[in-house]
Amino acid sequence: MDSSQWQGYQDLLPEAELVAVDLPGHGSRVAEVFTADAAVATIEAAVLGRSAGQRMVLAGHSLGGYLSMLYAARHPSALDALVLIGSSAEPVGPLAAIYRRFADLLPRVGAERMARASNAVMRRLGADDQVLPGAEGYAALPAAWKVVYDECRADLLAEVSCPVFLVNGQFDQMRLHVRRFAAAAADTRVVTIPRATHLVPVTHPRLVADVLREALAV
Repeated sequence: MDSSQWQGYQDLLPEAELVAVDLPGHGSRVAEVFTADAAVATIEAAVLGRSAGQRMVLAGHSLGGYLSMLYAARHPSALDALVLIGSSAEPVGPLAAIYRRFADLLPRVGAERMARASNAVMRRLGADDQVLPGAEGYAALPAAWKVVYDECRADLLAEVSCPVFLVNGQFDQMRLHVRRFAAAAADTRVVTIPRATHLVPVTHPRLVADVLREALAV
């Protein structure tokens, strides 16, 4: 989705400065081409924009989690904590095939049909229309998931020096390899939110905010 999915979190975390960004091809930057380097540069600009002496916790959900992991791997000492939400599955085996087919469908069926079908699924998972992307928000999907296929594996966490929180909904298929991710980093905390799906930041914001608050305190 885009940065609008984090609206309301500032009220839940008044002690923190919340900076929610749009990745290229998403939200306010929907016209931009999505690349791994452009996405990492977007995250880097937000990290470097913090006030002097301020602690930095980087959190990302789904694609945002994988890109946050990629940023952390390239800048292993830049963060005080890393929170990866719905991003604990490696794109291998049957799971990768499903998502690759999903991305490959876009040029065939068109963005409008893809948006209608995908958003219907997300509504059933608990999202409301306020955070669902329009058809234009799906245009970057093939390029974005290609980055995940090509570059995002648990071993990206091997050199990350800060605590890593692996947060997933109980019913989220994207926690398939959470043990592999937990073993890859030096300091990991695994959090499974009961009865939640892949859209846990939208459906369970208070519980996710509790994890972010814990990450701010480590």
